[in-house]
Amino acid sequence: MQTKIKLIIVTVLLLSVFTVILLNKKTITYNFADKNTVATVLTKDQMILHNQIPFLGKSFVGFKEALAFKESRGDYNCVNTLGYLGKYQFGKTTLQRFKIHNTRGFLKDAALQEDAFIALCSVNKWILRKDIKRKVGKKINGILITESGILAASHLAGAGNVKKYLRSNGLNNFGDAYGSNIEYYLNKFAGYDTSFIIADKNARI
Repeated sequence: MQTKIKLIIVTVLLLSVFTVILLNKKTITYNFADKNTVATVLTKDQMILHNQIPFLGKSFVGFKEALAFKESRGDYNCVNTLGYLGKYQFGKTTLQRFKIHNTRGFLKDAALQEDAFIALCSVNKWILRKDIKRKVGKKINGILITESGILAASHLAGAGNVKKYLRSNGLNNFGDAYGSNIEYYLNKFAGYDTSFIIADKNARI
């Protein structure tokens, strides 16, 4: 008799425990795609853009990173087929202007590349100071001229060629060997804040 009572008590306790577990158990719902679902995968270029380019707005950092991405995808070690070097694709003559002669060392030195970029922007801004004053806010061939666009175009074509473009009202549109031209850079890099750059004829690193 006592054995039966014990068995009943154990059974009741076990049922109580299972009941509590079942009442507290959370339901998991699985979302299965139907047979007509299409899965899309990012292209290689989209993945690079998505993963490596943070949204920096129209700040100066946004300007230099956007320009660097166009030049080399932001790769400090990049050397293109024409021998242009680094994240911002400097020519050897430009580097020599800043007393940089060791190109291997230049490729390995990220801080030096950043300093060289700012120094070159300072020189270009000084060379084009009058044109910036005269042309910013106006349109040439439908493109709104901005200081950041001018500095970006100068990085591509050199300040002298940008000056010719602006003073000819868009007739002299220099293009590089890869098909980019002054107007493309003026438009693509318009509207960034480059007030950080001080116009300086003798900018040094």
